[in-house]
Amino acid sequence: MGDRDDRGTIGRRVQRLRVERGMTQRQLAEPAYTPAYISTLEAGRVRPSDDALRHIADRLGVGYEELVTGRPARLATDLRLRLTEAQRTLAAGEAGRAAELYGGLLAEAEAYHLDEERAAALLGLGECAVDTGELSAAHEHFEKAEACLADAPLPARVPALRGRAVTHYLAGELRYAVYLLEAALDELNRGGLHDPDALLLLYASVIGPYMDMGAHARAAKAAEYALALAPRAGDPALVARMHRSVARTLLAEGRLADADASLAKAAELYRTLQLRTELANCHWMRGYVYAQNGELPRAEEELREALGMLSATRAALYSSQVAVELADVLHRRGKSEEAAGLLRGVLDDLSSERGAVHSAGAHRLLGIIAEDARDTETAEEHYVRALSLLERAGAAGDLADLCRLLGDLLRRTGRVEAALDAYRTGLGHRTAPGTTTLGPAPAQPPL
Repeated sequence: MGDRDDRGTIGRRVQRLRVERGMTQRQLAEPAYTPAYISTLEAGRVRPSDDALRHIADRLGVGYEELVTGRPARLATDLRLRLTEAQRTLAAGEAGRAAELYGGLLAEAEAYHLDEERAAALLGLGECAVDTGELSAAHEHFEKAEACLADAPLPARVPALRGRAVTHYLAGELRYAVYLLEAALDELNRGGLHDPDALLLLYASVIGPYMDMGAHARAAKAAEYALALAPRAGDPALVARMHRSVARTLLAEGRLADADASLAKAAELYRTLQLRTELANCHWMRGYVYAQNGELPRAEEELREALGMLSATRAALYSSQVAVELADVLHRRGKSEEAAGLLRGVLDDLSSERGAVHSAGAHRLLGIIAEDARDTETAEEHYVRALSLLERAGAAGDLADLCRLLGDLLRRTGRVEAALDAYRTGLGHRTAPGTTTLGPAPAQPPL
């Protein structure tokens, strides 16, 4: 609960509580102390002993902790119970209601100077803001949570640090997101701070940015470490998130059955834990797996299920991202008009600062649809916008394919030199898969 307040603050508190109860200094002092002692205590001229404070607390009818700290009895316990309620509300997909609960908790934690509970409330507000796509607000909450825990060991700060990295990742700042996650991993492993939950959270979180940057070897290594750490982790939701992230590396290796099995494990855990938004993300990933395997009807079914669940929880950014992948499946099934309508409906929710990779994916697909309709001018415009988004984000994983599409279009319209430039740019990304500006890989965990 923290240290007791200074003697002046305690003195004023004793006086206030005594007056509220209509007691005289003599009544408060008897039988163990004198009225003069109570007078000097209330004036802040004496530092009361624990025995004196326990006597006074008993006479005033308050708890000892409340008297010496000003915090109501069981406040910290009550706040933690309410934090659990807020976490469950968020898990059920009610981000708006959860944000209200976290906001109330934050106000109380700040009023009573409870740093640990304040950090937990800020972390929750950050997660709510990520769910609703308010990335600037999310970043601010995570940053404040990290500042609250500045004196705590690194494992305690990891959830806030990871949250900050996620906001950079979703904003299209892939390199900086990876830098934050790798720096924390390096510090944990080199410093001997081998907290399984903290390490698993970081390894699971870095897989997505690695994959988007084309750093497939690092993504595979992170997945390998995550799988090895999972049996030692204490949080089942964290293990489920790991399985969902690892599925991406399995897909990249062509191991579709293994990826589907990994997602099935994650989905089962999410159902047990009643984590609705995370379960929707599993439907999303399974839809992607089926699409990669050419099972388009099953892919459409899974992606529609994910979109419905995320739309119901008002997870705006994630809904827009799923819509882009659903549009791709619809296009491949010959439903190009519906796909284009879906894409145009979500482009306003995506930008270079908000879902950059999926924004590029939407422009790429609109370009393909326009090309199919012989509208080469519109197609080129979409390809160029997609290229700009991916270059800014550093998403090398998709750049080579996009350069090929743009080069083919330019060649067909007679602009051979421009086409060659596009092909050369694409080859630059294709010839060095996994090369990034990331520098040395972080230290390995002792598995």
